[in-house]
Amino acid sequence: MECIADVRATLGEGPIWVEREQALYWVDIPEKKLFRWSEVDGVRVTEPGVHVCSILPRAKGGFIGGGYDGFLEIDLEGGSFRVIGDPETELESNRFNDGKVDREGRFWAGTMDRFEQQDSGSLYRLDPGLYWTKVDSGYRVTNGPAFSLDGRTMYHTDSARQRVYAFDLATDGNASNRRTFLQFGERDGYPDGMTIDAENCVWIAFWGGWCVRRFSSTGERLQEIAVPAQLVTSCAFGGPNMDRLFITTASRDLSPEELDGQPQAGGLFVTVPGVRGVPEPLFAG
Repeated sequence: MECIADVRATLGEGPIWVEREQALYWVDIPEKKLFRWSEVDGVRVTEPGVHVCSILPRAKGGFIGGGYDGFLEIDLEGGSFRVIGDPETELESNRFNDGKVDREGRFWAGTMDRFEQQDSGSLYRLDPGLYWTKVDSGYRVTNGPAFSLDGRTMYHTDSARQRVYAFDLATDGNASNRRTFLQFGERDGYPDGMTIDAENCVWIAFWGGWCVRRFSSTGERLQEIAVPAQLVTSCAFGGPNMDRLFITTASRDLSPEELDGQPQAGGLFVTVPGVRGVPEPLFAG
């Protein structure tokens, strides 16, 4: 386990390996920062002036994402962060959180109460035509999602409830048959961001858990990797051979004494877990 970007993020989130650039992107949501890391360039920091909560590459170039004010079209070269639309204009304290692209090129992202008090979060699907659909609701803190290799199972988390759901996902994007895939307890930490490996297993970061854990598609715990930071937020496979696991962390709400014991909290870590990942799909819109 190595910290390759000691950026001391308040809330480092949303790592995504962009294969065409051989680079990893992630965000610091409250600090309005966007990070990029590569072997060639090291760490680059962009301060867009808006809250970016997730960022995913598009097939036609540029990025799609979610922010405090809705879905975003992102052009980093031009410095443009354009709001496509906000499905929750009536919920002033809500914001987008985590998001991913499914195997058919659709963007899925959840919302949440930014104060983490209300169960006002929902899960949305943004189709390539840039129109959205509310798929599920009643979440406190949305995280994920992740998609099985065949694209027929979607995993999505309510971190506050320490619960990971599974859905059946049809080719047209219809999600049905929500059921509890994993339920955790107080000593486990809170399931946060996640990804899928090449063996169709689910890797989950645990906020407050000091680790990432690997689960089979039937929910069996297979592996646990310790992280030298308490607030582990998400993980993503990357590297030229897709054999590295990149792990984001946070430093939010940690006391000075706690930070003394984990001085690289908020950094980007990497490890080689012994299994490969698969390239993330591109948003088709």
